[in-house]
This record gives sequence, structure tokens and C-alpha cells, in this order.
Amino acid sequence: MALVVCLKTVTELRGKGDRIAKVSFRGLSFYSRVLENCEDEARFEEAFRWPVASKVDGNEMLEIHIYNYSKVFTNRLIGTFRMVLQKVVEEGHLEVSDTLIDDNNTAIQTSISIEIWYQPMDGSVRGWSDGEFLDVPDDRDGMFQFETESLLSSHSHSSGTPPGRSSHGIPTFRKAGKGVFSAMKIGKVRSHKKGDDPAILETEDLDRKAMRLGGGLDPDTISLASVTAVTTNVSNKRSKPDIKMEPSAGRPVDYQISVTVIEARQLVGLNMDPVVCVEIGEEKKYTSMKESTNCPYYNEYFVFDFHVPPDVMFDKILKLSVIHSKNLLRSGTLVGNFKLDVGTVYSQSEHQFYHKWAMLSDPDDITAGCKGYVKCDIAVVGKGDNIKTPHKASETDEDDIEGNLLLPEGIPSERQWARFYVRIYRAEGLPKMNTSIMANVKKAFIGENRDLVDPYVQVQFAGQKGKTSVQKSSYEPIWNEQVIFTEMFPPLCKRMKVQIRDSDKVNDVAIGTHFIDLRKISNDGDKGFLPTLGPAWVNMYGSTRNYTLMDEHQDLNEGLGEGVSFRARLLISVAVEILDTTSSEIMSSTEVQVEPVSNISESATGKVEEFFLFGSFLEATMIDRKIGDKPINFEVTIGNYGNQIDGVSKPVAGRKKKKDGVGESDEEESELIQNSSDEEAEDDGDLVSVSTSPPMKPVITDRNYFHLPYFEKKPCIYIKSWWQDQRRRLYNSNVMDKIADKLEEGLNDVQEIIKTEKAFPERRLRGVLEELSTGCSRFVTLANKDQNLAGRTKLDQERLKSCMREMESMGQQAKTIRSQVKRNTVRDKLKLALNFLQRLRFLADEPQHSIPDVFVWMMSNNKRIAYARIPSKDILYSIVDEERGKDCGKVKAVFLRLPGKKGFGPAGWTVQAKLEMYLWLGLNKQRKDFLSGLPSGFEENKAVKGTGLQVVPPISLVYNMKQVFQLRAHMYQARSLFAADSSGLSDPFARVFFSTHSQVTEVLSETLCPTWDQLLVFDNVELYGEATELRDDPPIIVIEIYDQDTVGKAEFIGRTFAKPLSKMVDEHYGPPRFPPQLEYYQIYRGNCPAGELLAAFELLQIGPAGRTELPPIDGPTDVDRGPILPVPLGIRPVLSRYRIEVLFWGLRDLKRINLAQVDRPRVDIECAGKGIQSALIQNYKKNPNFSTLVKWFEVDLPENELLHPPLNIRVVDCRAFGRYTLVGSHAVTSLRKFIYTSPDKRANNWAHTARLANGYMALTNGTSRSRPYSRPISHSSGDIVVNIDSEPNIKKMETVVKLDATSDAVVKIDVNEDEKEKEKKKKKKKKGEEVEEEEPDESMLDWWSKYFASIETMMETLRAQEAAWAEAEEREDMEIAAENAEIKGDDSHVKGTKPKEKTKSKSSKDKKKNHGSDGTEKKVPKPRVDELMVYNKELESEFDHFEDWLHTFNLYRGKAVDDDDHNMVDDDRIVGRFKGSLCMYKLPLSDEITREAGFDPNMGMFQSIPHNDPINVLVRVYVVRATDLHPADINGKADPYIVIKLGKSEIKDKENYISKQLNPVFGKSFDIEATFPMESMLTVSVYDWDLVGTDDLIGETKIDLENRYYSKHRATCGIASNYSLHGYNVWRDPQKPTQLLAKLCKEGKLDGPHYSPGGKVKVSNRIFLGPTEIEDENGLKKPTEEHLALTVLKHWEEIPRVGCKLVPEHVETRPLLNLDKPGIEQGRIEMWVDMFPMDGPAPGPAIDISPRKPKKYELRVIIWNTDEVILEDDDYFTGEKSSDIFVRGWLKGQQEDKQDTDVHYHSLTGEGNFNWRFVFPFDYLMAEEKIVISKKESLFSWDETEYKIPARLTLQVWDADHFSADDFLGAIELDLNRFPRGAKTAKQCSIDMVLNEQELPTISIFKQKRVKGWWPFVARDENDELELTGKVEAELHLLTAEEAEKNPVGLGRKEPDPLEKPNRPDTTFLWFLSPLKAIRYLVCNRYKWLIIKIILALLLLIMVGLFLYSMPGYLVKKLLGA
Repeated sequence: MALVVCLKTVTELRGKGDRIAKVSFRGLSFYSRVLENCEDEARFEEAFRWPVASKVDGNEMLEIHIYNYSKVFTNRLIGTFRMVLQKVVEEGHLEVSDTLIDDNNTAIQTSISIEIWYQPMDGSVRGWSDGEFLDVPDDRDGMFQFETESLLSSHSHSSGTPPGRSSHGIPTFRKAGKGVFSAMKIGKVRSHKKGDDPAILETEDLDRKAMRLGGGLDPDTISLASVTAVTTNVSNKRSKPDIKMEPSAGRPVDYQISVTVIEARQLVGLNMDPVVCVEIGEEKKYTSMKESTNCPYYNEYFVFDFHVPPDVMFDKILKLSVIHSKNLLRSGTLVGNFKLDVGTVYSQSEHQFYHKWAMLSDPDDITAGCKGYVKCDIAVVGKGDNIKTPHKASETDEDDIEGNLLLPEGIPSERQWARFYVRIYRAEGLPKMNTSIMANVKKAFIGENRDLVDPYVQVQFAGQKGKTSVQKSSYEPIWNEQVIFTEMFPPLCKRMKVQIRDSDKVNDVAIGTHFIDLRKISNDGDKGFLPTLGPAWVNMYGSTRNYTLMDEHQDLNEGLGEGVSFRARLLISVAVEILDTTSSEIMSSTEVQVEPVSNISESATGKVEEFFLFGSFLEATMIDRKIGDKPINFEVTIGNYGNQIDGVSKPVAGRKKKKDGVGESDEEESELIQNSSDEEAEDDGDLVSVSTSPPMKPVITDRNYFHLPYFEKKPCIYIKSWWQDQRRRLYNSNVMDKIADKLEEGLNDVQEIIKTEKAFPERRLRGVLEELSTGCSRFVTLANKDQNLAGRTKLDQERLKSCMREMESMGQQAKTIRSQVKRNTVRDKLKLALNFLQRLRFLADEPQHSIPDVFVWMMSNNKRIAYARIPSKDILYSIVDEERGKDCGKVKAVFLRLPGKKGFGPAGWTVQAKLEMYLWLGLNKQRKDFLSGLPSGFEENKAVKGTGLQVVPPISLVYNMKQVFQLRAHMYQARSLFAADSSGLSDPFARVFFSTHSQVTEVLSETLCPTWDQLLVFDNVELYGEATELRDDPPIIVIEIYDQDTVGKAEFIGRTFAKPLSKMVDEHYGPPRFPPQLEYYQIYRGNCPAGELLAAFELLQIGPAGRTELPPIDGPTDVDRGPILPVPLGIRPVLSRYRIEVLFWGLRDLKRINLAQVDRPRVDIECAGKGIQSALIQNYKKNPNFSTLVKWFEVDLPENELLHPPLNIRVVDCRAFGRYTLVGSHAVTSLRKFIYTSPDKRANNWAHTARLANGYMALTNGTSRSRPYSRPISHSSGDIVVNIDSEPNIKKMETVVKLDATSDAVVKIDVNEDEKEKEKKKKKKKKGEEVEEEEPDESMLDWWSKYFASIETMMETLRAQEAAWAEAEEREDMEIAAENAEIKGDDSHVKGTKPKEKTKSKSSKDKKKNHGSDGTEKKVPKPRVDELMVYNKELESEFDHFEDWLHTFNLYRGKAVDDDDHNMVDDDRIVGRFKGSLCMYKLPLSDEITREAGFDPNMGMFQSIPHNDPINVLVRVYVVRATDLHPADINGKADPYIVIKLGKSEIKDKENYISKQLNPVFGKSFDIEATFPMESMLTVSVYDWDLVGTDDLIGETKIDLENRYYSKHRATCGIASNYSLHGYNVWRDPQKPTQLLAKLCKEGKLDGPHYSPGGKVKVSNRIFLGPTEIEDENGLKKPTEEHLALTVLKHWEEIPRVGCKLVPEHVETRPLLNLDKPGIEQGRIEMWVDMFPMDGPAPGPAIDISPRKPKKYELRVIIWNTDEVILEDDDYFTGEKSSDIFVRGWLKGQQEDKQDTDVHYHSLTGEGNFNWRFVFPFDYLMAEEKIVISKKESLFSWDETEYKIPARLTLQVWDADHFSADDFLGAIELDLNRFPRGAKTAKQCSIDMVLNEQELPTISIFKQKRVKGWWPFVARDENDELELTGKVEAELHLLTAEEAEKNPVGLGRKEPDPLEKPNRPDTTFLWFLSPLKAIRYLVCNRYKWLIIKIILALLLLIMVGLFLYSMPGYLVKKLLGA
């Protein structure tokens, strides 16, 4: 769909002038080129094209404005032409001539003639025949001008602007969305005089490049990338090649996964013995078992090592399970588990989860809810990742479990259960998976023919597998089954693996694999959707289809690596439903289920359409010589179509046959084709696909490569295929991809501009963002018109919605960010833009495939040799430009590579063949355009079979137009090449390929930075096509760099591409386009950068007059070089004279060369052909330093610093008889950092930062280390007073620093006086508040107090920094939001303040949580402990490797290793180090430097450098502790000890190994005497002690002591924060601060120090204030100047000229590395080093940092009573409820020291009386709040292992049973450091004391010493709810061991100090021990009244009986009167 307007001429113009036209339609305007000096007629002859997305309406308007163009003023309108498009819409084509009208709508004389074409989408207007196109007058392409890339393209149409004129003055709204120069918007005019502003040169430069690109562009949108390498195409005929060749997927890499299981909480179950199992993939590891606890503490560390491809690694499932009571005999019962994939961990920041709680759920019962939590650390380390572990501080922070769940960000903490339905419908196009021999035998016997494959589908997800049934013998199986997984949602597993497998008796093999990425088929936003997919066909790729028993590419079918052939397609769908776990009919297990589903209709996946694929091979070159001797042909396939060797396996089932066409129509019988009716086949005149080019014998190009002699006859292929029409998906994806490509290119430019320090990177970035926002809005309009095609799935609809939302918001954000791009924010905004790029790429990846990819195979002898895979979306045709694939209808350079594993490594780098190929894929209906993108000038050659077949595609094209060119390759130099020889150097030469020609440069031996300076001339290069096309879009040049070897063939180093700058015969050779500039091209070796090439290329057309017209070439100038042409003058860089001074210090660690030791080395320095040699070291062993320190040489170098050649350092060993051997070499690629700048220049730079400096430093709490320029500066007239707080505090935001040239500025920062503090405290105490923390007693404090306090501070600083960053980010988000909503400035301020408050309150809450639990009520101010600096990295990284003047250059030798990550320095290649430095400056040098006092001309620029004579030093190494060591023993632990090596001395601390510990605390110092320079490399190693065999190295770290010793940062002995004479913070350095300061001032030639009364000291022009008194041991105060001097030292970086940060007293954390596992940390070690020169004063004794000995304590627990204990037993006789209560308690663990009370039998009310005493002795580490226990792990352990466990007292209440196990009733755990106060009475004691533990005030037994009260017992009921099961009255009493000895007590109720017997009711006894008593009690107590009543009743009865008995007798007696 497009509207094309050709503007031909405008006639009868008045006057003479420059004319320009503006053509507008639908608000989108194009400008024509400017016609200069036109008189009455302007011949524009230009075509403009609008891709239209919706139908053109008959009453829409086209407008054309004609202007007189002016460079300076605005353009003046001559007249306008308007036209309604009704006629055009009806006709489709129209020619019009008409007069223009002026502003008043009156006609003027000037008339215009135009021609218009319109083609709607549905083809309702008659088609344009190809012929009509060719009349477009004088158009550039011979077709009408297609828009370059899209509307977003940065190349305009006015490519006809005459060179040398830029159309800058026009407001360049040539396209929507050009970022117009900001100057133009304001209406300023940029005049192009040189020098009107510094950037003008650069913009000129850009303009010139713009001219090259055709058309005046505004500099914002010019792509530099396009100008440098090959990236941009200018006309439309060619696509960009991709330089990186090697497939990176599928190659195995090292990974290490470390899991620390810390503890578990809230496990569901009674009295369990839990074990945690960590399972990754197949490997399992278990923790130890903790008995009888629901909250076990483990702190166990596990490491898993893997060597697998990344995809495999990240798909592995990591499973944590808690198992109850597992032992040798039984496997235990699963409590619950937690699963996530390794990829989720890797995608976290720092690749780790730290101290997070994993929530357990029960896979067998999903209704059950949470089963407990496991706290763990999980980290995944790949090669070269370094993990920053947060510092292991004391783990006091009581964890808020809910807030720290182990879940990635953005996942809700309450995850629900969900069902994942994967429906498998059917598959087609399966390959044979069996040999046909067997089948033929079967056929002979049974007479039936079978398909040779038995497929089934296997789905893997979240560690579970599900399989469909097997469909026997079917190439087109139909399953209609669904696999159902039950898993938590959102799942923590990203990918689902769907695999078609072939069922086989021996072993099943994969046929093909497809991964479904859940992130791509769902969206978690608030308008998001659950994962859904299809029903859609997915294509599977893998190895080639021919069946072999041993398939070498089987991995490809498993989904590893890039498939090289189509395997099958599978129809599937995915759906998810969230389960309501409360409903009753739910299946509670998570077993995988498989059920049948109903069939799905044919049309559900879309309407089947006929597609047409056309390709033409324009050139086949660079064919590897191994296959050059046999004929070669190429095969193109799409799906199984076109595959002739092993394509469609014909299904056996009878199908209706089509008419047998020729060749392979019988091949096409795949089910798909059944849909196309027979008639359709007729229409095309039985068009038969031709999928292979004819075989042809290659011709030799040069020694390595062949080419096919296609010349003017180019073979073509075409294939018809049938697929569901799902083009829309691909179109949307293409639009996004194009926007992303454009963005990427722009961002690369911006980076390039920043890197090369060109001007105005911000302008280019604004342009890029503008393009992005236009692109986004364009996407929204294009995607909006999505019709409801057949087969649109739910995912299509949802994805479209979410893409539109995303794109819209991205466009908005881009606009906003664009407005914020300033000079100083470019880098930050660039980062944001890079995020956009990732988002775009993610969105563009379409999860539902439709058309399979196209494969191009090179065949030799019917064998497949090499292939290229081209995504079908890249070549898919659309009428709308943006939707078209980026390579559709374009010539693309395609590089073929070897399939599968063959393509890894060196084999994968060599090109198997390079094709120039044209491809077009589209619906057969749209076929008429398929040739339009080919280079013009061809005739079609058809295989004609009859008449009227103009639609048959050609089988070859014959070009009758050819142009002859000369290519000049100016090969100047290369740098940083790959080392290909064993010497560590290469002998490089370059080979340049262009079309079918190739030439080589000369070989330069032994260098990695060759300067060839050679012009290669290719004569008579014949190119086919039109001249103009070739000018705009010449073919690419391939440059390969090789290493020449004396024997064997040259070795490949790397490759790069370039585009030449072309000049036609009629163009002038001169500025601005010619001569071309040298440019850098990145050289790649596989995927790794292997150097850069500096070169320029020009392509000059040879006209009829032959070569005479070409610019002349000067002959060879250099006699020695023979006939080699040098690069001509206009192109080679302009040179200046430089002097390079070299400081030769010494050589270190030289390894043996060919087994001989290096004895007399020398260093040769070479740069640009000049050089210098150092003095010879006479005896390397005795003294490896040079005798002459400074030498210099002069050299001519380019003015442009970026073109400076590298400087080579080579070390040779001078052997006897004048022989030299190369030891090693180093290339300094960039000399920039060594360029000398005079100090006065530097000073100016930082004067203006002074205002901020101090405020900033206070803000960052002294963390502004190594910020070189943040120092307050003033001019010499005024002094600056700096008064510094002795303890910088974080909250000093208010500090103001006013600096002024004249005044004495005072910087006031409070001095923290201890006095004030004490006063405050006294006052507090008077007010009657109790202050919990008493001032710490000095004697109590030790070095560890200082260390732990410092760690605390470090954590706080980190937190503060994070909060500050978060706040800054939030503020930025607010700004963006404010701008989006276009809030006026003042509102946004108000708004901006809110989030701050939020974050503040949040952080204060956190703090409360962290500390609120320490004291009783509130956190009291921390006691003041002097601190040191704890660095969580090496000291070097903090102080720039101590290379302030002495640099270390690694010397390399040996071949470089090929590795995916080139950032891994090849340590094995380092053969030594050269120490020295360089300084270069332009000559002549200004005088004032040399005239300075004390200038030593021999030292040049290296004044005041110490001498390098040997020096004796005492080295004192302090090792504090190691953390996270890699386990070395089978039990997952290690027995570490320290080994220290320095030179020949070695200290092994083997006898003090620490048993079974991965976080050992060493706390040791070691003294070694050393002599620099011979012994300067200190190695600290941690070894693992083994009883038998040798000890293994766990890891080591190396420290270069020499650089530290000589550094200006003074790293010999850290400067303490305070000066004290005694105590834990005693001054370590033998020199006092005053002496140090005096020495520094003297060395820096500074004035001072001058001490003056009142605590002031003046140094240079700074005045510092500080305290002046000090206390000695006896507490007497005496005056001192040390504090003052120390204040200056701590702020030495603020001293002008010589200041730098001095190393403070510190502990550094260094990673431990092991050569066997390169690049992966094996743990970290905390340590520091002090050095003292032996000739100075002797240092004091080493500080004692030995680990704190745990203190012995005794905890006495008296259990007085219990109450309301639940009643468990039923009475035998009476059924009464009662319980036999006893209480059990332990402190260290149930095994060690559980103690039980006696039993209170038969409690009927739950009351129990005990008066029983438990006594628990324990060892306790106060600082870490841990109990230390030592015990043997097992019977077989050699020694005891030390464990640290939290101090928790556990009390449990039990019901005693005699004949069965006791019943557990309830428990309470009290953390002795913070537990709730007991209630005063049993009534007040409630379950809330456990539930709301966080809110309640807590106490610590270590502070309270004695506590009594009631505490609740709790247990979990059936619903996992906590319930109250009893109350206990207990008394806790803590004593130190000494106190306990003084007043001993007995256990239970024994002596000494016995407790009285409890007063228990009489019922509490055991019945079968005294039955009579039992009966008495039973009878008496209970039934007393009853018995009395019964007796009375009996008596009554007897009386009545007697009465009745005797009554008659008496009556008779009475009556008878007897």
C-alpha cells in the first residue's frame, strides 16, 4: 500500500535563484533537493513515497509548496499546488500539469507537472505493470525511489544534493521526527565559517559524511556507525552483514553454584528432626540432622560445580526440601519443598539471593499452605563473574521473614497454586528415524509399508516431566492430549521444554525440541495476562534430516545450539488456570496428569495460503579450498519444501495424488498441501519449484579460497510452499525490530562520539530518542489496523495490546528523556536508552512461530557442507515499508558456516563460503514485485514451457550492464591483534577480498600492532548493475588478518567488513567526500574482538578514457620496501614531533624461557618505528632493577590522539655469543593516560568543583576516596581553614563551604568532643532515666570491638548510599512522571518532596527493626569506639592499583587462548612484569617546567622519584578471617590453615589448622623480612589440612608489595583515625604523625607545617584545626601536636598540587583464586599488611588480633510451676482427662545437654509444681552473640569441630507415658539476647508473647542477669495454627564461670543450695507402685459422699426389706394377739 508522487518540473519561474519543493500528504512532508541557480525552469525529477496503512480516501489532499531557498533567511514561498486525490484513488495512476496559487489563492503563471501512483492493499485498483515503473523520469533506482529503510530512516531522499552543499538552512522536517538542530528551532542560523565555535569542525565533518549518505541531514540523525563500518545501507539494495560469526550457544562453560543453608523456621510438625536437602539437577546434598526442633540452625555451605552450556545450566531446577527424621534405614518424610530454576538466580543483581527465606510448600497437598521457611544464600558464578557478598557481619538483625522472601522482585509474596495445561494436538513433517532396510524386509514379509518413526511428545517443566502416548509409525501423528502440571504461580522456572521424541526399544531419541519462555507468553503488569499460547504451530530445528545410526549433531535436536535443518512442526497450546485451593473437589497432589482433549478445527491456526520464495545468487566467493575441487551447488529450503535429498518423508496412508508435475511435485505431499485445490495448481501453469542452483566447478581466487564463476549469469531459485497465513505476527515483530536496529545504531554512535571525544554527543542522543518516539507512535498506528484474521489466538490479541501499551509509554518516556539530555547527563540517559533497546528486542521476539526459517545449504557431491539460516521474517514482503523484513528484496552478504559442533572454535571462524544473495518471500498473490530490489540492468531467462507465462519466475538473470572500477585499499595499521605464535606475538598480514578479487599486504614479523602503510590497488573490478546504484551501495569488502607461519598454512587471526567510498566517472575527486578518512574497524575472531584495523577504502569508476582520469598514485617511495605503494598523503595522518620519556624501574617474576633462566634481560621500547633500549641488567637474580632510570626518544606521531600507534615493550634476554631471546612483550594500546599535562592546567580543572567538595565529602562519610578532584582549592592569596570532625558522620548534609579568592575561608565542621557527650549523659542520668549501655570500659575493648564497630559503620554507609541512590532514582522518576503529565514546575516540587518522606520513614522503620531489639526500650547512642576502614574489596581497586607513578606492565608470551570471555586475562601467558612508566609530550616543551628549582634534567618529567636500590623491609601480615571457602573435603567442609610466601621465605601455620570450618577466624599476624626488589610479591594462601596425603590449596591471593611501598598514597602502614598512646587503638607506625607530616611537606616542597596556639596548623595555604591534648597511660593530660598533624594527614588529598588520599588504617577483603578454577572465587580473606623499612626506627610489637576466646558462663534455670498445660491422657476407670507433666530444657542442642524435671503425675488442671533447677554451662562469644561448642562430628572424626550457634534456650513441656513414647505438648524458644519479659502472673501470660514477639519490648539475659516470670508454651494444631498449650513459671539466672564457682548449686533439688520440695496435691503418684494408696485415693477423694449415700441407701433398703420380711409375722401376731 503506497502513494507515490513524482515531481517532474516547475516552469515559468520568475528571476534566478535556488529552488526547493516541499510535498505533503497526511501531515508528513518530504523536501526535494535544492536546485541551484535555476532560471525559469526547475527540473526536480524526484519521486516521493508514502507507505499508507489505511485506505486513501477520495477527498484527501496532496499539497506541494515551491520555495525560493535561502541559506540564511527563511525560505520564501513562490506558490502552492493542492489536489484532491479522488481521481487517483479511482484510476491508480495519473499525470497532472497545473498552475500554482499564491497566498491569496489567486493563480500565478508558474506551472507544475507531476505524476501520481497509488496502490491500495486489496488490489482494488488495477495493478501497475512493471513497465509503467520504468518511465519514472530519471529516478535514482530505475524503479521509483523506495524509502530507504522506513519512515524512520535517517537517509533522506534528496540524495541528489550536489556534493559540497549541505542543505542545513532548511528547517529539516523532511520526515516526521527528525531531531532538528536545536539552533534551528530557535531560529538562529548556523553560519559555516570555520572556527565560530569549537564544535564546528566536527559538525563539518559530519556534514561531509552526511553528503556521502546522500542528502543534507541534520547532524543529530546522521549515523556515525554508517560512516564508519558497514552498518548502514544507503540505497535499498543491500542489507548489513553481521560480523560475529560463531554460534555462542551450546558451548559448555564452568559454573559454580553455592548454597548456604542458614536455618529453618516455623516448620510444620511436632517435635521433628529436620534435614535440609539441596538438589540441583541430579545432584543432592544434605545438611546434618537437628533433633527435636521446629527451628533448626544449620549454617552449612554447599558448592556444586558444573561444566555445561548456559542454556542447560539455567534450565536446571534448584530444589530445597526439608525432610523429617531421615536416617540410614529410612528415607524420612517430606515436610515441604521449594523450587526455582538456576536462571532466576542468575538474573538477580550480583547473580545471588542473600539471606532470603524460601517458603516451603507440600507437593502432595496443595491445599495445605505454607509448611515453613528456610533461610539461605544462593549464588551462581559463571566464569569471570565476581560476586560481591555483602559483608558477613554479626547476624543480629532479627529477620522479618515476610519482607525477605526468596523471590525475584515483582513477584507477589503470596503465590497461588495453578494448573498449567499443555495441549499437544498433532505434528507434521517428521523425519525418518529408522533405516529403510528393516522396513523393506518387513514389507517383503508382511506386505505392508510403515512410516519409520514412532513419535511421542515429552514436556518438561519445573523439574517434572509429562509424556503423551506413542503414535506408532506415523510421520504425521495426531495425539490430541493435554499434559497438566500443578505448580505455584508465578512459577520460578522460566522455560518449558517441549520435545518430540522417537520411541525406540533401545533408547528414545529426541527428534526436535522447542522451548517456551513463559515471560514471552504472559505479562505481569496490572493490565497483564496469564501465560497463554496458541493453538499455534511451533517449528523445530535440529540436525540434518537424513537418518544415521550415530547422529553427530544429536545435541541440536536436544535444543543445544542452532538447528541446521527443519525437523518437524508441532501444533500446541498452553493455558494456565489459578486454583482455588479452598474448594473441596480439587486434586491435591502435584503429580503430572495426561488426559485426552477434543480435536481442533483446521482453520483455528489460520487460513492456509500459498507462499512464494524467490532467491538469486549474485556471487559466491571465499569458498574454502578443501571443497574447491568438486562441483558445487546451493540448495534453499523452507520447511520441507525444496529439500530434495532428505525432505518430506512420505506418509504411507493413501492420499489423493496430485498430477505428477516434473521433478518434485510428488515431494510436496504434506498434509498442508491438501488444502490447495487442484485448480490452483493449474493457474500457475504447473509452476514447478526449482530449489537448487546448477552445479558448477569453482575457480581459484587465491591460496585459500575459490569462487564460482557466475559473472553475468546469476542462477535463481524459487519455491512454492503452503503455510497458515500469520504474517501479521511477523510484521509487528519486524516493525519493532527495525525501530530497535535504528536505536542500536544510534546508541552505538553516541558511544562512539563519547569514546572518541567528539563534540555534541547529546545532540546525537536527542536525535536518536526523537527517532525512537516517532518510531513508537508509528508502530501504534500500524499495529492498530490489525484485522481479525482467522487463527488469531488469545496471545495474539493480548500481546498486541501489551506491545501497543509498551510502545506508547516508551515513546512518551523517550520524549521526556530527550528533553532532559544535557551535556552532563548524556551518560545516564544513554543507560536508560539502552534499557529501551533491551525492552524492544524482548518485545520483538514473537513466541508463536508461523513460517519456518529458510536454510541455504552448500552441497558438494550431494553432501551437505555448510549452511546459513535466515529467519523467514527477515525476508518477508509487505506493502508497508516498516513491516517488510529487513533483508526482503535486498542483496545480503550471507556467510555459510559448518553445522553443529563443527562450527565451534577455529573451524567456525573460517568462512566456508560468502554469498551475495537476493531473497524475497511473500504471498503468491503479491508476487509481481519480487524482482524489484535486484540491482537493475538484467534480463530474465525463463525455462519456458508454453505461451502466456509471463508470471513464471526466471531460472537465471543475465546482466548486460557492467561497470568497471578500481578499488584502492589504504591499509594503514592494526592494533591489539590476537597473539597467534608461541612467542606471544604474531606475524600479521591482511588479505582483502572484494568481489572475486583478493590481495595481501606484506607480512610484518613479530608484532601485534603492525603498521603496513600500504596501498592495495585492485584493477578492473567488474560489477554488474547500474552505476548510480553502485555509487550509493557498493558491495562490501572483507578483510581477514592472518598470522604467517614458516611451516604450514597461515593461521586466522580475525576478520572485519568495510564499505568503500565510491566515485563515479562524472564526479570530482576532492573535498568533502574525497580523499577518504582513515577509520577504525573492529576485528572479530568468532564472537570475540581480536583487534582493530585502521584503514580507508575507495572505489573509483573507470570511464571510457581508462585509468588516466583517476587521481594519480605516487610510486613506491621507500627503496627498501620494493614495489610496495605507501598510503598517499591526503589519507595518511598529519604528524607532529613528540618526545617519549621512559622510566625503567625493574623486571619482576620472569619465568624460565626454554628451560633456561633469564639472567641478563633488557627492555626495548618501540613506537612508530623509533625506539630505545634500557640498560642491561647484569645479574637478574641479584638485582632485577635497572641502573639507569630515565631515557627518552623522539618520534613523529599523528596529531589526532585516537590514531596514535601503540607502544611496544619487549623484554629480551642477552645470552652468550651475542644471542638474544625474546622473553615476553606488552603492547600499550592507548598512550593517552601517559600524555603529560602541566600542573597549572590541572589546577584550573578543579577550582570550580571546590564549592561542592566538602559538602559532598561530608555527605558520603569520607567515602569520597579516590575522587581525584573533589578538593577545596583557593588561589594562593587566601588561606583556607579546614576544621575537621574527628569522626565524620553521615548526617552532615548541612556543611557549607564558601571559598573566595581573597578571604580566609573557614570550613566549620563540628569537632566531636567527648566532654560534651559525657555532659549529656550525666544530665540524662540525673533525670532519672536509666541508660542501659554503660560507657564501655577501655580495658573491655579490644581490636575486635573496633573491627565489629567498623563493619557496622560500613553496613550503615552502604545502606545510606543505597537509600540515597534510591531517592535520586525516585526523584528522577518523579521528574519524568511530572513532565509526562506536564505538571508545571512548581507542583512538581511539592510532589517531589513526598517520596522522600516515604523513604525516610521506611528506612527509619528498618533501622528500628534492626536495632530496636538490642537494648530494652530504645537504641541508645552507640558507645564511641575508634574505627578503622573495612574495604569489601582489595585495597588496590580503591587506590588505582597504586600506579600513581610506577606502572606494572604484564609481559605475555605464548599463544593466546581462545575463550568466549576475552575479558579473562590469560594468566598462563604472563611470563613476568615490567615496572616503569611513560611520559609523552609534544615538542618543544615550555620553559617554566625545566627552570623550576631542583629540576634534574636526567630525570626529565620524573622528578622526585625515589631511588631503586635494594631496600630491606619488615613485612607484617595480619590475617583476620576467611569467609565462604570452597569445601575441600568429602563432608562438604574444610580444615583451613594459612601459608604465607614472600620470595624465598615461607611460613606455614599448619599446626594451627581450624577443623571443619568454611568461615574460619584466624586472627594471626606474621612477620617476614624481605628485600625489595628481589622479594616483592606476597602470596597469602589458604590450604586444607588433610590427615593423609598432601594438603590441597583452596585459594590464594597475591599482593605486589613494592608498588604499595613506593606509592604516594603511603600504603606502608595505614593512618589510624585517632592518635592514642595506649589501649586497643595504640598508634602502630614507628613514626609519629608530626614526623610523617614534616616528611611529606619536605618531599612535596611545601611550606609548613606551622603549628600555632589554639590548635591550628598551617600547611601550604591551608589551616587545619584540631584538639591539642592527649591522655597517657595514667590518665594525665599533656599537650601534643600529634592530633593536629593527624588531622592534616587524614585530609592530605586537599593539599594543592601534591595532595592525594593517604591509606587509612584498614582491613581489606581479597578474593581467593585457584588456578584450576580460573576466574571463580574460592572464598575471600580479610587481612592487611604493614611494612616498615629496616633502616628506620623499629616498630612496636604486633597488635594482638587473636580471636576472642569465648567467655565461660553458667545459666541456671529454675522451673517453679506450670499452669494450663493441656490434658492429654484419659483415666482408665473414670475417663477423666489428666496429664503427667514434665519439663525438658536445653541450650546447646538436644544431644548435648538436655535436662528433664521430675514428673508431676496426674495433673487434672494442667497445673504442675516442680521447684527444679537446670544448670547449663556454656562458652559464649559476646561480640558475635554465639555459643561455641566443640564436639566430634562422628565416631570416626579425627578431631573436634567447633560450631557457633545462636544462644537460644529451649523449654518443652511433655506428657510422660510409661508404655509408649512420651507425648510432646508444647515448647518455647528464648533467644537469650532478646526475649520478651515474662508475665508477672499466669493470667497475664498469653500466646501474644510469641506471636507479636517483634512488637514487644525485649530484654537480654546478659544485661539483666536475673529474670523471673511466666512464659507460654505453644504448638501447632491440625491447621498449622499456633495454639497455647501451657504456661511455665521459670527463673533464669546468668553467672560467669568465676561467680558460679563461688556459689555452686545442685541440679534438680540437690545440694548445695537445695530447693524445697514442691507442695504437690496428693494425687500425683503412680498407681501401680502403691495400689492400696491408689484405691484409697480413688475411693476416698472422689467417691466419699457417693459411698456414704450408697451405704445409707443400702441401710434404708435393708430396713425396708426387713420391714417387709417381718411385717406379715408381726401383723399375724398382732392380729391373733399372741
